[in-house]
Amino acid sequence: MSKVPMTVSGERRLREELDRLKRVERPRITQAIAEAREHGDLKENAEYHAAREQQSFAEGRIQDIESKLGNAQVIDVTTIPYTGKVIFGTTVELINVDTDATVTYRIVGEDEADVKNNLISVGSPIARALIGKEEGDIVVVRAPAGDIEYEIGKVQHI
Repeated sequence: MSKVPMTVSGERRLREELDRLKRVERPRITQAIAEAREHGDLKENAEYHAAREQQSFAEGRIQDIESKLGNAQVIDVTTIPYTGKVIFGTTVELINVDTDATVTYRIVGEDEADVKNNLISVGSPIARALIGKEEGDIVVVRAPAGDIEYEIGKVQHI
């Protein structure tokens, strides 16, 4: 499997979630299954089936996180010399050429993306259009609503 780019904070959040799942959720679910078993007949025991479903979900998520962390290529953008170019992990200010509206995005890994918090995936159309460009460059982003032209304002390694 190929390496998956991830920021330092993204890796930390995944490790925290994995720790919580293993140390808090797994024992809680195991206890819920044990209590449900004490109620007798398992065929018609809704508590038991709900707890088993939670267990299945938690174990699947644990495996998913462990796989992602195992294939992670953690990139600390603050250790990379500043060149003004847009790279993975940088924060980019974009100025819409038509409206002069500005928006700031940080380019992060797939699992870290959260558009509401201006974190965009490295695989998104906007990020793909920006990677390798420099401050002052004009980029065209191909969006479902049509092409949008942006000028790259500031590029920051935060």
